[in-house]
Amino acid sequence: MRPQLIGKKILAIGLHIIFIFVALIQVYPLIWLAFFSLKDNAQIFGGNVAGFPQPVIWGNYNYVATKGNVGIYFLNSLIVTIATLALSSLLIAMSAYGLVRMRWKLQNAVYFYLLLGLMIPIHAVLLPLFIVLQNLSMINTYWALVIPYTVFAIPFGISVMRSTLLGIPKEIEESACIDGCNAYRMFFRIVFPLLRGSLVTISIFTFLSCWNELMLAITYLNKQNLKTLTAGVMSLCGQFSTDWGIIGAGLFITVLPVLIFYCLIGKKIQGSLLAGAIKG
Repeated sequence: MRPQLIGKKILAIGLHIIFIFVALIQVYPLIWLAFFSLKDNAQIFGGNVAGFPQPVIWGNYNYVATKGNVGIYFLNSLIVTIATLALSSLLIAMSAYGLVRMRWKLQNAVYFYLLLGLMIPIHAVLLPLFIVLQNLSMINTYWALVIPYTVFAIPFGISVMRSTLLGIPKEIEESACIDGCNAYRMFFRIVFPLLRGSLVTISIFTFLSCWNELMLAITYLNKQNLKTLTAGVMSLCGQFSTDWGIIGAGLFITVLPVLIFYCLIGKKIQGSLLAGAIKG
C-alpha cells in the first residue's frame, strides 16, 4: 500500500476519533441529566452523582406528572411558544419585505434602528416592560410573554430574512404584477413560500429562546395555572428541602421537546444554512 494512502487512512481515522470524542462531550450532559432524574437525594449526596442510578427511582417522573402539574406547565409553554413563532414569523417576513423591496424615505435608517435590538438583552428592559404590560392589563396573561418574545425575535429575524430576500430575483414579482397580482397576494402566494428556509432557521432560534426563558416567565406570570415549564420546574424546589431527583426529572422533560423539535427540522435548517452560504 502506498504511503500516501496509509497517511490518508490514518488522518481519516484520527478525524473520526476526534468527532466521536466531541460528540460524546456534547451528549454526556443529556445522559448525565437522564441518570440524575432517576435518583433520590440519598444517591445524589451519597457519592453516586454521575453513575448509573441504583436503584432506579421512576417515582420522580410519576411525582412530576401527577403532583408537579408538569402537564399544565407544558401546555402553557407550548401555547406561548407557538403563538410567538406564528406572530414573529409573519411580522419578520412582512417587515423584511417592506425594507428590501419597497422604496421609501429613511428605509436604511429604520433597518439599522431595528438592528439595534440585537444589542439590547431582553432582561435589561424587565422593569419598563412590566410597567407597560401592567398599564395594558396584560400581566398574568399569555400576551405578557408572547409580545416581548416576538419583539425581541424581530431584529435577528429581519437580519436573516433580508439576505434571503436580496437573493430572490425581482423578475418573479414583476411577472406576478403583470399577471394582475396585488401586493398582498404576491407576497403571500409567491414570496412567502420562498422564505420557508430562512423562516425555519429563525424559528428554531426563536423556539429555543422562548422555551428556555425564565426571568420574564416568573416575573410576569404569578398564577400557578399560567406558569411555563421552566418556571414550573423552579417551583418544584421546596422551601426547606428539595428532592433533586424530581428537579432533574422536570429538567429532562423540559429538554426533550427541544431535541424533538431539532430532530424534526434539523435537516431543513442545515439545508437553509448551506444554501445561504452558497449564495454568499
